[in-house]
Amino acid sequence: MASYEDYRKYLDPSVISKLNSFELRARLVVEGFMVGLHKSPYHGFSVEFTEHRPYMQGDNLKDVDWKVYGKTEKYYIKQYEEETNLKSYILLDKSKSMSYASKGNVSKLEYGATLTAALGYLMFKQQDAVGLSIYSETIEKYLPPKASKAYLHEVLKALTSVVPANKTNTSSCLNQIAEKIKRRGLVIIISDLFDDVNSVLTALKHFRYQNNEVIVFQLLDPLERSFAFGKDSIFRDLETDEEITTQPYQIQKAYKEAMDEFTHRIKSECLNSNIEYNLIDTSTPFDKALFGYIQKRRKLH
Repeated sequence: MASYEDYRKYLDPSVISKLNSFELRARLVVEGFMVGLHKSPYHGFSVEFTEHRPYMQGDNLKDVDWKVYGKTEKYYIKQYEEETNLKSYILLDKSKSMSYASKGNVSKLEYGATLTAALGYLMFKQQDAVGLSIYSETIEKYLPPKASKAYLHEVLKALTSVVPANKTNTSSCLNQIAEKIKRRGLVIIISDLFDDVNSVLTALKHFRYQNNEVIVFQLLDPLERSFAFGKDSIFRDLETDEEITTQPYQIQKAYKEAMDEFTHRIKSECLNSNIEYNLIDTSTPFDKALFGYIQKRRKLH
C-alpha cells in the first residue's frame, strides 16, 4: 500500500498540474493529505439513525425505538444523521487576472481549479454535498450541491474545461450566488480578489448574514506578493490590456506596501466577521490549503 511519502510529491502544484485528469489530481492530493471522514454536526431525518439518546418531554413518540424499549424497558429516541452531512459551495474565479503565472509556478487558475477538485473529492468522501460556481464578470457555471459520485464527476468535468476569460466582477457574482443559497451551508471562495475591496468585503459578509460558514482562499503568485522582478519590465493588465514600462525596483517598496495593505484589510475584515481567511501563494503545497478547510470543517462539529 502506498505511503504518505509516496503521495507527498503530489501535493506540489508544479507536479500535480502535469496530470490532465482532475479526478486523478483530486484523488492523489487527498490521499497525500490522508484525511479521515468526519461526521456531520447537523441532524436530519432522512436516513437510518446512528445513535440513541434518552426520551425527553416534548420528543415525538414516533421516534421512540420500541425494540430498544423491549430490551431495556427504557425509552430511547433514534437520532439521525443527514443523508448529506453538509451542503458545500465552492466558488472559483476564472477571470483573466487568475491566468497569471511567474516562471516555475502554475497559474492562479490552475492552482485554484486543482484545489477545487481536491476539496470536492474530499467533501464527497465525507458524504458532504458538493456544489460548484465558476464566475468572472458573470456566473458562468452553477452546479447546486449534491452528494452522488456521478455528480462529483460532473463537477470535475466542469473544471477540465475552465479557461481564464473576461474581467472580474467578484462582488456582484458573490451576491448573486448568496441569494441562491436557501439553506445554511459552507461557502468556499477561491479567488485573487482583485476587485473593489469594499464591494468584495460586503459580498463576503452577505454569506455570513445568511448564517453560512465561509472560507476564503485568496490566491496570489509569489511575484505578485514580492514584486521582485529585478529589471526593466513591461507590465500588462490581464483584464484591460493596459501596459506600463517601469523599473520594478523603483516602485517595489510602494507596491509591496499597497499589496500588504490590501491583503491585511481583507484578512482583518474577514476575522471580524468570523470568516476563515487563508492567503495562499501558488508555490504552496496543497496540504496547507486543505488543512485550512479541515480546521473549519472540524469547528462545525
